[in-house]
Amino acid sequence: MSGVSRITRLGFVNAYLVTEDDGYTLIDTMVPRSAPRILKTAARTGRPIRRIVLTHAHGDHIGSLDALAAALPQAEVIVSARDARLLTRPPDRTLDPGEAQAKLRGGLPGAATKPTRTVLAGERIGSLQVIAAPGHTPGHIALLDTRDRSLICGDAFTTFGGVLETTARVGWRFPLATLATWDRPTELDSARALRALEPSRLFVGHGKHLDDPLDAMDAAIARAAS
Repeated sequence: MSGVSRITRLGFVNAYLVTEDDGYTLIDTMVPRSAPRILKTAARTGRPIRRIVLTHAHGDHIGSLDALAAALPQAEVIVSARDARLLTRPPDRTLDPGEAQAKLRGGLPGAATKPTRTVLAGERIGSLQVIAAPGHTPGHIALLDTRDRSLICGDAFTTFGGVLETTARVGWRFPLATLATWDRPTELDSARALRALEPSRLFVGHGKHLDDPLDAMDAAIARAAS
């Protein structure tokens, strides 16, 4: 089984260290001032952080990017080609033809750090396959571990409050992620596509992971579609 370790700040904002043969891939960087916690967690094992992958460009996922990039100058910085435009400072909020012409929501602070690589759906980052999961932002991605089908889904789903929800629906336990969602119909389509991957474990941007998540994903999608 692959190794995925959760790091959390404020009790509900997550980043993940994914073990690879050459070190770690870090997924997301949490809020500002999270870099010391991330670096300390990785240092306990003596394994280097080789890559920093961003699921999307919201501030609670890129908040410590600049500090980490400065501390880890050899690490790749990877984001989807679409959300790279939202990572600029100021962010490029232009919507593409064919995208839902809805308002971009959530904090988009941008970063001084420029990505060293942008990715499209289907590409590989070590053992992780890039999965397009637009809706929360236009270029939101998830990462499927090809070794055991663990899925790190960013803000496509949340579990904070103890119940799995897709961010296509405002759940009373944790409405913030849905309120930051760009287009809920697109998000619901992405939730269905992620469920169709039949992940063995689901790791979310906010809340604890789920083992054997398929029934919970079905229920979350049904609530959002009703």
